[in-house]
Amino acid sequence: MVRRAEDNEIDVIELIKQLQEARFQPSVRLVFKDGREFDGAITYQERFGTGRLINIQTEFSTEYNVYDLKEVIY
Repeated sequence: MVRRAEDNEIDVIELIKQLQEARFQPSVRLVFKDGREFDGAITYQERFGTGRLINIQTEFSTEYNVYDLKEVIY
């Protein structure tokens, strides 16, 4: 049986594609659903849907989950 993909599933698939491309960028901005925004280099583990954003200048690091993200800007 085939089911229709919901809109939020399509958004997550698009975010995953953007994260895969953004891994190779020197600086990326992650916008979270709760309004937070952080800049820095990212890692992304596709298997788990998680990653880490690291900003060397401000010595800041945070973990993220693809389901917590609203937008990836690079």
